[in-house]
Amino acid sequence: MRAVVQRVRRAGVEIEGQTVGGIGRGYMVLLGIEEADTEADLAYICDKLLGLRVFEDEAGKMNRGILDIEGGILLISQFTLLGDARHGRRPSFIKAARPEVALPLYEAAIARLRAQLPVATGRFGADMQVSLVNDGPVTILLDSKKTF
Repeated sequence: MRAVVQRVRRAGVEIEGQTVGGIGRGYMVLLGIEEADTEADLAYICDKLLGLRVFEDEAGKMNRGILDIEGGILLISQFTLLGDARHGRRPSFIKAARPEVALPLYEAAIARLRAQLPVATGRFGADMQVSLVNDGPVTILLDSKKTF
């Protein structure tokens, strides 16, 4: 499981011109689910999101987490994070999970995170337009298999 985490001042998602989700300060997270991912991968990513300390404290150091600032998460499913572009010019998405595997894990991530803080989402499999104001910019890559 892979996640691109961006610290944001605000973020939103539209589908067919309609705003379907948005947050103020927090994280905009793109989540890629691999065919072989399990509940352990999900737990790793969710725990990392809740534990990351990338918000400034009073001294200006990145020492506060999302729970400390009472932030939110905009969680967007994005299978293209599993694209392999090492060979040729067209990425291969063979490792990306099929919807029957990915959707339950995506929904479980939403539920697990919502137990701790506000979570907004897009719609699984939809063509979405995501907008954000990146704060910093601060962008963190997470991988439950630790391949980076």
